Amino acid sequence: MKGHQSHKARPSWYLAVEVLTAFVVIVLPLSVHAGFFSAFFNTEVDIQAQTAQVAMTHAADISLLTSASNPDPIGARGGAELLVENDALVSTGPVGEDEIAELGANSGEIRVYTVREGDTLSQVAEMFDVTTNTIMWANDLSRSTSIQAGDTLVILPIAGVRHIVKSGDTISTIAKKYEGDVDEILSFNQIESVDGLAVGDTLIIPGGAMHQAPVRGSQAAPVRVSGNVAASSGFIHPAPGSVRTQGIHGYNAVDLAGSYGAGIRAAAAGEVIVAKASGWNGGYGNYIVVRHASGAQTLYAHLSSLNVGVGAYVSQGAVIGGMGSTGRSTGTHLHFEVRGARNPF
Repeated sequence: MKGHQSHKARPSWYLAVEVLTAFVVIVLPLSVHAGFFSAFFNTEVDIQAQTAQVAMTHAADISLLTSASNPDPIGARGGAELLVENDALVSTGPVGEDEIAELGANSGEIRVYTVREGDTLSQVAEMFDVTTNTIMWANDLSRSTSIQAGDTLVILPIAGVRHIVKSGDTISTIAKKYEGDVDEILSFNQIESVDGLAVGDTLIIPGGAMHQAPVRGSQAAPVRVSGNVAASSGFIHPAPGSVRTQGIHGYNAVDLAGSYGAGIRAAAAGEVIVAKASGWNGGYGNYIVVRHASGAQTLYAHLSSLNVGVGAYVSQGAVIGGMGSTGRSTGTHLHFEVRGARNPF
């Protein structure tokens, strides 16, 4: 009773102190507990951030998978070719206008290499992913040991036909089928005699052509082209007044016939990277290659004369040579190629 009375006798301020003390006792552990979780949470966030940063770093080091750029690298060695097997035609190189339009800027690029001390032809061929025959044929070399330090080699992707020898084939019949030359076929494929064929052998017919079935109806007449009919493409006509006797063929080329010695003009401004004034040169005879600012190259073959040399810068429309019939040519004309862009003529 006394306790009850003494409790009742406590002043109001004492009760307020008791309540406040109880509140502090309860809240203080809760505050400490909350601080503990807050610190833990912040640590966890830091760990997650560091983990994400490491993952991003690792991801940046992982190369993306890329598809094979050429499913048949062996078949493509040596330049633009057509594979003819079991009467089926499979394109492995730039052989038509549509295919050419889809090529990248560097496709079919003609390159020039200066031989260094200790180089062998096989090493140079491997460096540019072509065959030794390709380099020999394009540079009029009779032996693979004919190169010396300081020599300049034209690395020319050979345009032609690749043929699988079948029973009954002969060099003569193969040459006739693709409008090739027997001696060229023997030389390029390093065959000692016309009897040196075996069923299953693979032959390259340099400069060979694969003809489609003839189109019914009257044959179109030769097309006369003159002036800057393709100026919108960036190229002017290299032989104004000439007659186009053959459309797209070989390595994105057209044939333009005219008079012997007629001036051949640079289709666009650029630097001369090849200027061959003599030799067979892979069938091109005397020819010039100009590299343009766009990365494209133009080639002018079968020339009778050259007006420029390697390293010269030519303006668009400048006369760079004369029309002729050198190399593998059946008459006076210009063989005009465009590499890395569409041939507008």
